[in-house]
Amino acid sequence: MKLNQERKTKSQGSSIRKVCVVVTARPSYSRIKTALQAIKDHPKLKLQLVVAASALLDRYGSAVKYIKDDGFEITEKVYMVLEGENPASMAKTTGLGLLELATVFDNLNPDVVVTVADRYETLATAIAAAYMNIPVAHVQGGEVTGSIDEKVRHAVTKLSDLHLVSTEKAAERVIKMGEDPQTVFVSGCPSIDLAAEIMKNPALDFDPFEKYGGVGQSIDLSNGYLVVMQHPVTTEYESARRHVEETLHSVKEMDIPTLWFWPNVDAGSDGTSNAIRTFRELERPKNIHFFKNMAPFDFLRLIKNSKCLIGNSSVGIRESSYLGVPVVNIGSRQNGRDHGDNILNVTYDRKQILDAIKIQIDKGKYHKDTLYGDGGAGKKIAELLSDQNLAIEKRLMY
Repeated sequence: MKLNQERKTKSQGSSIRKVCVVVTARPSYSRIKTALQAIKDHPKLKLQLVVAASALLDRYGSAVKYIKDDGFEITEKVYMVLEGENPASMAKTTGLGLLELATVFDNLNPDVVVTVADRYETLATAIAAAYMNIPVAHVQGGEVTGSIDEKVRHAVTKLSDLHLVSTEKAAERVIKMGEDPQTVFVSGCPSIDLAAEIMKNPALDFDPFEKYGGVGQSIDLSNGYLVVMQHPVTTEYESARRHVEETLHSVKEMDIPTLWFWPNVDAGSDGTSNAIRTFRELERPKNIHFFKNMAPFDFLRLIKNSKCLIGNSSVGIRESSYLGVPVVNIGSRQNGRDHGDNILNVTYDRKQILDAIKIQIDKGKYHKDTLYGDGGAGKKIAELLSDQNLAIEKRLMY
């Protein structure tokens, strides 16, 4: 009660609302980048940016480097990832994150904490803030997917006070879960803002090998190329090696220049990574080049100019639908997620994957789909966070 009274008094005495955004992984950054900029630029908001977990680690692409390069000042860093890349290490990382983030929030004393999507570190963020009576704003709630991600997303929804969802269907699900409709807003997905910006100048205006290095031979992209991004499925982590081997063999057999990106830090990612390394050493594919990460705009330009995106990343569902890029979606990781016509779903079978790639290449580009937004999500989110009449302000009074 005393803490809430202090927050009420401070809110009444100042028109600036402190917004603490927690970024925990490379995809989380692209999902929230335009909102970060809009919050930073908003006269009634003060951005507190906390970068944590795999977003700080070089082996997963060091997203923190791109965050700094984009001109964002990092308020706090939280190192919380335990080695192991299995369900136990994920659970322990969540616990460690809960401990560390509680200390960060206690020091920063934000007016609202923003958490993104459905990763296990996102759950730690929401629990810490909720128990400390800090209002939680959740971006990308209400969506349906496979594996543990959906459970995490829905759990974060119930811990949150403000719901900034990407689609109308997502809003309907959040309301059906018992959330107050006055706290649910269809903002669109901030990652679509980046895709919309790319569409203004879609040309591949950089050399990915010169700029990002990577591993493998430099390959000629002038006649078209594929992009692969395949992550382990946490509920099927013991099969991660076998799953990615099917994709590797399919892509090698296609014999089309391919740019392959490293997996996320999830249970099974060691199996995925080891399979890639073994395949690279034994098969020595001449048509595949491997990267850890890229700056968001460069990555999306690469996707936009590709013949097809292959794997199970949500970038195939979200940004690729807006960009009109053909996608071969493999396995169960995106099960149930709303998607556009650009998606062709297959199982972990090399022949199915190979046939689907050929179908999508023959099909060519799709029409732009605005299912996940029209390019203005970041500014909408900042405006909603600054609105003094929202439920997050009411929450401060009790």
